[in-house]
Amino acid sequence: MSTARLVERHPELGSEELVAALAPPPRFDEARFENYVPNPEEPSQAEAVDRCREFASEVGDSSAKGGSWFRALFGRGSKSSAGGGRRPGLYLDGGFGVGKTHLLASIWHAVEGPKAYATFVELTNLVGILGFNEAVRRLSGHRFLAIDEFELDDPGDTMLVTQLLSKLTEAGVRVAATSNTLPDKLGEGRFAAVDFLREIHAMAERFNVVRIDGPDYRHRDVVEPPEPRDDAELRELAEATPVSTLDDFEELCAHLQRVHPSKYGRMVDEVSAVHLSGVHAAPNQGVALRLVALADRLYDRAVPVRNSGSPLSALFTEEMLEGGYRKKYLRALSRLTALSNELVRS
Repeated sequence: MSTARLVERHPELGSEELVAALAPPPRFDEARFENYVPNPEEPSQAEAVDRCREFASEVGDSSAKGGSWFRALFGRGSKSSAGGGRRPGLYLDGGFGVGKTHLLASIWHAVEGPKAYATFVELTNLVGILGFNEAVRRLSGHRFLAIDEFELDDPGDTMLVTQLLSKLTEAGVRVAATSNTLPDKLGEGRFAAVDFLREIHAMAERFNVVRIDGPDYRHRDVVEPPEPRDDAELRELAEATPVSTLDDFEELCAHLQRVHPSKYGRMVDEVSAVHLSGVHAAPNQGVALRLVALADRLYDRAVPVRNSGSPLSALFTEEMLEGGYRKKYLRALSRLTALSNELVRS
């Protein structure tokens, strides 16, 4: 029996499709403030819910974009601090697995449109396809923009995003973002961030920061991925699982380098499970970061994962886990562990 393969998928997304797809991923269709369950041992989580509710209410109150609300926000005598003040942005900072994306999607669901939701890589790709001015024109008509997985990985992203957020907030767009890194620490350990401190700090000044502490909720019961299957068993499982895929890990890594990360979501749409044979440590950081993006999109769509070869916990080398992208790699391992354990009894 022939099994579908991700390497045979070459998704193409036009600009109109990209704009139309600016909404939370399927996993967070039902995310609401009411079904976020704060950890009673972590007071910052309940506080974060309150802050996000308040922000959503402010977005609803600020319908006169660019008018009196904006002048009051930035006019003479207005106050703005990390702990308070009505800056145009809300920045949810915390470790992986504390529910930041759930709260971001909850804000999105709570406010009326026009509104948009995108991961950081989807947003930068949208600007690349539309062009900066056209992206500003389209997004400026929105009341609210949600940005998930906010990171600055290179100087180009830094300049692009700081200019984009400047234009959008000046137009009255409210922005909320999630990240594992405080806004004034973005880029550290990845490029010469010190050369862009003015831009980074200017962007950080647009956000009130809400810190969310706590352990990874995905690992309250299980902290390790299941043992890898052997190749023959993996193939049998793939063939017995309708609408699943089976790929050689080496071939998939090569394929990921030919597909823009913003298209990974479309690549795994309507896939019931992903099977990867011969998994081993990522050969270099470029491939590793693309595997992070794939893990994020699989998690967004709740697509379980089975594998042979090395355990998924060995996907990133010790050197990678000690470098500037450590938090990204740990987030990917957390999500892949959760996805692989969804099928552990299958």
